[in-house]
Amino acid sequence: MVTITGDNRTFLFLQGPHGPFFHHLGKMLRQAGADIWRVGFNAGDRAFWFDRNSYIPYRGGQDAWAKTFAGIVADKGITDIVLYGDTRRIHAEAVEIAHEMGLSVHVFEEGYLRPYWVTYERGGSNGHSRLMDMSVAEMRKALEQSDMDAPLPPARWGDMRQHVFYGALYHWFVMFRNGDYHNFRPHRDLPVTKEFQLYLKRLLLMPLQAMERRLATLRIRWGGFPYHLALLQLEHDSSFQMHSPFASMRDFLEVMVRGFAEGAPRHHHLVFKAHPLEDGRVPQRKVIRQLARENGVEDRVHYVRGGKLAQLLNDARSAVTVNSTAAQQVLWRGIPIKVFGSAVYDKPEFVSTQPLPEFFQCASRPDRRAYQEYRRYLLETSQVAGGFYSAQGRRQLMRMVVDLMLNSEDPYDALAKGTAAPRQQLRLVN
Repeated sequence: MVTITGDNRTFLFLQGPHGPFFHHLGKMLRQAGADIWRVGFNAGDRAFWFDRNSYIPYRGGQDAWAKTFAGIVADKGITDIVLYGDTRRIHAEAVEIAHEMGLSVHVFEEGYLRPYWVTYERGGSNGHSRLMDMSVAEMRKALEQSDMDAPLPPARWGDMRQHVFYGALYHWFVMFRNGDYHNFRPHRDLPVTKEFQLYLKRLLLMPLQAMERRLATLRIRWGGFPYHLALLQLEHDSSFQMHSPFASMRDFLEVMVRGFAEGAPRHHHLVFKAHPLEDGRVPQRKVIRQLARENGVEDRVHYVRGGKLAQLLNDARSAVTVNSTAAQQVLWRGIPIKVFGSAVYDKPEFVSTQPLPEFFQCASRPDRRAYQEYRRYLLETSQVAGGFYSAQGRRQLMRMVVDLMLNSEDPYDALAKGTAAPRQQLRLVN
């Protein structure tokens, strides 16, 4: 019998998603009987953690962090650490030490099946996930322990505006209230002032950019030509930085345009779809136009700002990405996909291994049945209904994720043993 309790557990929170999610998570874990602590590295971390008695400010430099972290673990009797993303340096060092000390590591990430789910795993996520070494056959066997239907997504959580808003607010605190954290250095290369300006600009321009996106999408859909999608990512995203073969987004764009020019039929087009949070720090549109001219395909290459992918996917012939989670939507529709980086969905049953020019010429189709089994496996294990940023999404997430964290078994092991708790059948939202 699995007991869900926080007794004799002490959780240490590191950096989380922008906004109050980690605060609410810690509050419910405390209600379950656990002790809770939070390390803050800047004023933005402090602003969204409302319990000052459990807050530990870290004001040292990066080089002193590992020793300080080990000291906190020993002093507070930490049994579990909780973090968002495992690749930024402070998290990577903490995870390494935690593994050595036998602590449980709870990693949150944006959903592999976003936007209606978030990812919760033990030990690591993305390129460090247990999914990387797991075959579809192993997943199929584990699913024999469950006869539940895969949950349906809601119509929306409404997270995007809240995501941008909390990002801007977080960076405002770091810009104007960070006097106590002189040694803080962001995990990205861009200065905090520039980060804040980009978040604010994106928030203000959302209506105008939405109109531009709709017009660009209509031109493509009404164009009457076959087209392939290139799913772009944020260059500063950890999946691109740590789990791809490219040093920059420009490197990927060059490979894409050259492969398209060499292999695609001459009446086919290529559509670059930007990430929904793309903020202009990389001049993607300008670079794409330049590369298209250099390769003689300027009249067959298009750029669409971020936003929902569904309308463009409906008529796409194929899609290519580094390792974007948007590939999950491609596979759900049975559209051929090629990836260049490490991704949890990179399985031979449904991801093409063809050279890029050959892929554009005649892409091999994925095994959709195998993908449906893979997707159902994720929904029974690491994908938890809800979102980090909207109040509605957080409420939905909290209904399940605390029990998963308190369970002594990893969600993957629990499913294989037949002890996994039933997943929520989501109520559709109009």
